[in-house]
Amino acid sequence: MGLGGAEETSSFMSGFIQKCGGYVVLDGGFATELERHGADLNDPLWSAKCLIDSPHLVRRVHLDYLDAGANIISTASYQATIQGFEAKGFSKEEAEALLRKSVEIACEAREIYHDRCTKDSWDFMESGRNLRRPILVAASVGSYGAYLADGSEYSGNYGDAVTLDTLKEFHRRRVQILANSGADLIAFETIPNKLEAKAYAELLEEEGIEIPAWFSFNSKDGTNVVSGDPIAECTSIADSCKQVVSVGINCTPPRFIHGLIISMRKVTSKPVLIYPNSGETYDGQTKQWVKSSGDHVDEDFVTYIGKWREAGASLFGGCCRTTPKTIRGISMALCL
Repeated sequence: MGLGGAEETSSFMSGFIQKCGGYVVLDGGFATELERHGADLNDPLWSAKCLIDSPHLVRRVHLDYLDAGANIISTASYQATIQGFEAKGFSKEEAEALLRKSVEIACEAREIYHDRCTKDSWDFMESGRNLRRPILVAASVGSYGAYLADGSEYSGNYGDAVTLDTLKEFHRRRVQILANSGADLIAFETIPNKLEAKAYAELLEEEGIEIPAWFSFNSKDGTNVVSGDPIAECTSIADSCKQVVSVGINCTPPRFIHGLIISMRKVTSKPVLIYPNSGETYDGQTKQWVKSSGDHVDEDFVTYIGKWREAGASLFGGCCRTTPKTIRGISMALCL
């Protein structure tokens, strides 16, 4: 849905937050939920593999999060790239169709959910929120490191050979497709370094992308993004991009979120979104999540939601290893 101008773009998210009652609930971890429903994601395409062989499971996970209270659901396109699909033997046209399919499935889930609410509204009263609540579909775009599937999305280290132009050309066609797919906005997620944020910002401008976007970074120290670039500098890139309507943090241990919100609020007035992981750390070599060392246990971060809201965040959800139960807890906590 095109917005028709910078002024409308800038008010898009603030208007949506207001429609939702002053806060927005995002969805949670996708891949782990697909696995819980029986999907085998041992593949470089990761969750995007289900667009090919298990689209019904993708729809089911979207519905689980809508049932839990989500106002925004993200498509299963995080690791869906034209290059990745081509490496599996698909043509460029087939790859582009799979990207569009990720949005179509999410939009179908939204319609199914709204139909359910209309037919049997009493089943949807638990959270106390508006039955016909506003719901957006965000087209997920993972980083270049996610495509590499080597753990570099958690380090931001792409090597000297990867330049700004490399990243822009890698993402260009995927962004073009998703921007015209029927999604309400584009979610640039788990951005690991300043270079990729700059590539996204320039790409949005060069392509004249009209639908809004959010930028979400990841951190492992509470001060910088995972590459070591200061969070303030990365936030400033998002703040200066007119298509970006919200900026935040995802796939980051909950213990760092409060300080990161405060740091971001110092350099942007755009709504801040946060969707941390469960507190575990991803090992890019073994491709497994491991318990965090030391005394930090972050598995239940729902109790932090009030504190994060006071610090200035407006959109709340979960990332890796979080579940519909987590999102239901967030939804209920925000109603208090």
